[in-house]
Amino acid sequence: QVMLAESGGGLVQAGGSLRLSCAASDRTFSSYAMGWFRQAPGKEREFVAAIRRTGSTTYADSMKGRFTISRDSAKNTLYLQMNSLKPEETAVYYCAAKNYAGNYVSGDEYDYWGQGTQVTVSS
Repeated sequence: QVMLAESGGGLVQAGGSLRLSCAASDRTFSSYAMGWFRQAPGKEREFVAAIRRTGSTTYADSMKGRFTISRDSAKNTLYLQMNSLKPEETAVYYCAAKNYAGNYVSGDEYDYWGQGTQVTVSS
């Protein structure tokens, strides 16, 4: 079982940038597909981005061109670079790990989750 710990959240002005990190406890980190999700108060969990074991990526349409997901297997760490942030993107951001290939967009397909990190974008 892999444990995940997010960091890097905080308060940023609209149009600003943040880089989130997700540290994995397991050296088999590279064997997992990884994803980022977010959940705003009163809203459902939302897919942000995913990266497969091969390194190929998938983004939600509204994040394309602004967010970049990446992974460093030597450091067992997943990243999410977020640029041009908007107030409506204020949420708790979660990283997740997935054992098997398949649907990368649905959170139900992921096996392990971090505790989340708060991102607040002020207008």
